[in-house]
Amino acid sequence: MGFARTCSVALVGVEGVVVEVQADLEPGVAAFALVGLPDKSLTESKDRVRAAVVNSGVAWPQKKLTVGLSPASVPKGGSGFDLAVAVAVLSAAERIDPREIADLVMVGELGLDGRVRPVRGILPAVLAAAEAGYRQVVVPEQCAAEASLVPGISVLGVRSLRQLIAVLAGEEVPEEEPAEEGRPDAILAGLMVPGAGAGTGLAPGSASTGADLADVGGQEGARLALEIAAAGSHHLLLFGPPGAGKTMLAERLPGLLPPLTRQESLEVTAVHSVAGILPPGEPLVTRAPYCAPHHSATMQSLIGGGNGLPRPGAVSLAHRGILFMDEAPEFTAKALDSLRQPLESGHVVVARSAGVVKFPARFLMVLAANPCPCGRHGSQEATCDCGPATVRRYQSRLSGPLIDRVDLLVRVEAVTRSDLMGQGGRGESTEPVAARVREARERAAARLDGTPWTNNSEVPGHELRTRWQPVPGALGAAERDMERGLLTARGFDRVLRVAWTVADLAGHDRPDEADLAVALQMRTGIDRGAVRDRSAERSPLVAGGVV
Repeated sequence: MGFARTCSVALVGVEGVVVEVQADLEPGVAAFALVGLPDKSLTESKDRVRAAVVNSGVAWPQKKLTVGLSPASVPKGGSGFDLAVAVAVLSAAERIDPREIADLVMVGELGLDGRVRPVRGILPAVLAAAEAGYRQVVVPEQCAAEASLVPGISVLGVRSLRQLIAVLAGEEVPEEEPAEEGRPDAILAGLMVPGAGAGTGLAPGSASTGADLADVGGQEGARLALEIAAAGSHHLLLFGPPGAGKTMLAERLPGLLPPLTRQESLEVTAVHSVAGILPPGEPLVTRAPYCAPHHSATMQSLIGGGNGLPRPGAVSLAHRGILFMDEAPEFTAKALDSLRQPLESGHVVVARSAGVVKFPARFLMVLAANPCPCGRHGSQEATCDCGPATVRRYQSRLSGPLIDRVDLLVRVEAVTRSDLMGQGGRGESTEPVAARVREARERAAARLDGTPWTNNSEVPGHELRTRWQPVPGALGAAERDMERGLLTARGFDRVLRVAWTVADLAGHDRPDEADLAVALQMRTGIDRGAVRDRSAERSPLVAGGVV
């Protein structure tokens, strides 16, 4: 009888659980049993492992074989257990010394020819191994750079099972052909999230590569709103006719955001690794992600879903970045309202029959909407073809509770001929605006040092009303709007958060009456002249109004 054990990792959401892979060989009729709550894809590993071992030039043990995955109560799935199962079996068959693999963690899929193929979730798997006290991991060669992001871990990247056997047995390591560009194992990062459904689009990193804010004609009010949103991570609604530049503005927002911190990069990379969308050659995501799902996206594609344990949805793929929802009223009401909980909590909990998983989902939401189905409602130059009931029904698709969670409500007017032709001069480019955003974030970070929060949008309203108060008398207009029913209690707190961001951009120690006026105009949509005045300070162009 032979027995051996090694370790692998099961992923539950973006969290890893170290799993002990035990192999036991006993005399009897040749059979292969895999136990420990495996799913269909893991059960199929029996055939992959047997073929990989034989094609690697090693005899398959003709005995009764039982492979156990412990703890048995944790759901396990995917092909990442192949490598550990194969090595445990060979060690039980005395091809490898069992002592050599007892303290190793192995993650990787095996091809039938014995090649080791990449899998999703390498980074969270290695993080889980490090937290459990393991210091050596074996991964596919294509994933070695990703695994090396975890400090204090020795990473061995292998191309084939044949190579790994030679390393563990102390033999000469055979040469293997590297994975070719364009082969399935080299383009795994291009795959989308399983179960996400059609209409989910993601551009990892910055969506604004080569796109400059100066390309947008006019729209000074919307530009200022974009700057405030980037500086304080405030949710934004761009409301206006087709062709006014709403999408152009949203696509240039990632360029205003500062690079991710090390901790934020690891969080984002872990989510993208589980989703299988890390670009080849870029194991660490350093720029804020930009996710723009199509309006046909389902609730499961936004929040997370799929067969078995749920996969990350768009809100998690946009973690620490931007979730842009163009044509927002065209999304289903169910999909839109599903955003309300992650907008408040910064995470999403998805419960399915296979288990409950928690995904991070702290993102900056940007909504873009037309005023009506034809897009001409409220225009002075064109006649709207939609009746009052149609307009009211269309606008009501964005529910009150969802809009109440949006900090900045901005009317984007149609671009004039002079703005389009640049006759008033080009607006500011991305670089100076991004510099102001960085300075404002540094001021906020210094003020919030020693607290659980990192930017203004995260600070609870109670703290803003008691610990960080505006200049005395500055809240008068906001208090009157609340008494008139223009602001809810949540809206009042959001006005305070935006006012602090406006003050940080202006270099004020505390928000004054002018800062509060800008925040109120951005929040209520009532033109008070504050945004127009603030825009004029930055550019000679005529400022666009916020309605």
